Amino acid sequence: MTELRQRAVREDAPPEDKESESEAKIDGETASDSESRADPAPPPASVDDTPEVLNRALSNLSSRWKNWWVRGILTLAMIAFFFIIIYLGPMVLMMIVMCVQIKCFHEIITIGYNVYHSYDLPWFRTLSWYFLLCVNYFFYGETVTDYFFTLVQREEPLRILSKYHRFISFTLYLTGFCMFVLSLVKKHYRLQFYMFGWTHVTLLIVVTQSHLVIHNLFEGMIWFIVPISCVICNDIMAYMFGFFFGRTPLIKLSPKKTWEGFIGGFFATVVFGLLLSYVMSGYRCFVCPVEYNNDTNSFTVDCEPSDLFRLQEYNIPGVIQSVVSWKTVRMYPFQIHSIALSTFASLIGPFGGFFASGFKRAFKIKDFANTIPGHGGIMDRFDCQYLMATFVNVYIASFIRGPNPSKLVQQFLTLRPDQQLHIFNTLKSHLTDKGILTPALEDE
Repeated sequence: MTELRQRAVREDAPPEDKESESEAKIDGETASDSESRADPAPPPASVDDTPEVLNRALSNLSSRWKNWWVRGILTLAMIAFFFIIIYLGPMVLMMIVMCVQIKCFHEIITIGYNVYHSYDLPWFRTLSWYFLLCVNYFFYGETVTDYFFTLVQREEPLRILSKYHRFISFTLYLTGFCMFVLSLVKKHYRLQFYMFGWTHVTLLIVVTQSHLVIHNLFEGMIWFIVPISCVICNDIMAYMFGFFFGRTPLIKLSPKKTWEGFIGGFFATVVFGLLLSYVMSGYRCFVCPVEYNNDTNSFTVDCEPSDLFRLQEYNIPGVIQSVVSWKTVRMYPFQIHSIALSTFASLIGPFGGFFASGFKRAFKIKDFANTIPGHGGIMDRFDCQYLMATFVNVYIASFIRGPNPSKLVQQFLTLRPDQQLHIFNTLKSHLTDKGILTPALEDE
């Protein structure tokens, strides 16, 4: 009887209702099926990934203090590793950035795969890694052409690859796009497009911003080290202030974050940024742009420091003079820029962490992975760093970087002789009109 009633209701339904119902089933699944299938799988039970040595050594402590010591010890280990890779030079730093990028991409893609693995979507992980390869080929190809221009022009295969780089990159991406279309399976269309978007958003967050880290590094290691160090300092000091003085919750996405930690981390980071900038501004190996030497086939960081890294005397405002009894102070102009960097790292940078927290809560997971005991995955440590890298790149382009004469000369040398002669005559005429070159010198 129930079945007959349901059939009668369906037959009496208006035509537009029947059409919408048939549209909902057009890809082989009803709306209820789609909703039930879109729910993430239950998260795996949390596992204590703390090294056994630390577990035994800290067994007598409460869980709160045990977590404090575990985080502290492993933080010091990561800082020591950071110093080692800085000592090894820019080439090693670029390789580390590449490895971090791949690991972060793997962690995010794995979450998507774990959530939807029961659907047996064809080619999902294969296409995800293929698109990662395509995007890296495009970005790193652009970087090689930009910073290794002379080397590229000297080697015929590299010159051809450089000339057609964007066309090759587009062709590679188009191949992946066609492969995705061919992989579409009935009953899973919507889900497959979800995962296609998942992959591309991950590429935007991870690969694009890690490419900006490389660009910051080429501007000088100080533009790489100071921003990263400010984010690390803010993370540590916010945790310390919150651990000992935290009482007021800051944001619901991260219940353990407090206003006391947020404010304490800000002031500590600004002071740290000023001190670190003062120390690093005195060394050419940190302030000089990273350039490729064609004669030695190696990177060089030797130059005459710009005014940004020369000590200058500044007048102290009258209000502050009455407190510190100083009229002037000698400091590097870069220290003023470091205030902007440390302010962003402590006030805006944490929102990268809040974004990651919201992402993890949406999929009911604690961490992106368990790579680092007490800290989660690599992405858990770099959620703020990527946002910071984008800000630094925009900051340099807006307030620091000017025309690069060496790049202009490199491009000039690749022109045809008649084009070079035309530019030479135009430039000579321009300099003569401005009085930089005298007519007598021109005649000679």
